[in-house]
Amino acid sequence: MLKEFREFALKGNVMDLAIGIIIGVAFSGLVNSIVNDLIMPIVGVITGGIDFSNKFIQLAGDPQTNLEAARKAGATIAYGNFITLVINFIIIAWILFLLVKGMNRLKREKAVEPAPVATPEDVALLREIRDLLAKR
Repeated sequence: MLKEFREFALKGNVMDLAIGIIIGVAFSGLVNSIVNDLIMPIVGVITGGIDFSNKFIQLAGDPQTNLEAARKAGATIAYGNFITLVINFIIIAWILFLLVKGMNRLKREKAVEPAPVATPEDVALLREIRDLLAKR
């Protein structure tokens, strides 16, 4: 059983998946930094500094001024958190789209046209015969 597990774990697909997950984790940190440190400040300036993450509708309990206290007080709809996550998703999706588009462009540039396939000898001989007969 140990031998079977080792064969399974060392197959190319499993190793590719493991590498993909590791790169994905590292990439998520990079994308989160781009979103939080570069793009969200610009969104904040465009929206006049509105902090969507603290917007909520309190359905029960005493009225509160921040989301954490409102959640402790009772039923709360945190629509601002949802808006923030939607904005983050759109930004991340756009960044990934640009990344995949760039990688596809690089793949197309590296693609080399295959060498023309040599004509089989019998076909070449038949063409020669055809051309000789056409000259008569």
